Amino acid sequence: DEKMTHRWQKDADGILIFTGLFSAALAALLTVSVQDLKSNPQDTTVFYLANIYQLLADPNISRASILATPVQPPDFSPPKSAVLVNSLWFLSLVISLTSALLATMLQQWAR
Repeated sequence: DEKMTHRWQKDADGILIFTGLFSAALAALLTVSVQDLKSNPQDTTVFYLANIYQLLADPNISRASILATPVQPPDFSPPKSAVLVNSLWFLSLVISLTSALLATMLQQWAR
């Protein structure tokens, strides 16, 4: 029995090391890929600057017509591929952390 519990503890040690490294790598990838889910503030700036340029370039536009028609940037919608990829990254992170928790509980139980 003691041999079996010793093997379980060694197996749990290996699982903890692997899940720790895997979770760290996933966290690094998530910090990069989650940016695809947010709108880029530079795109909004470019949109407003292009509108200002058009208004200043056309001398025939009256001040009243400028104030009457507020212009909004187009709504942001993240690409479906970015949503899918980030969902899978988050799912794998949750599974990895859950297996680390279970390995820790196994170690505590085997002692």
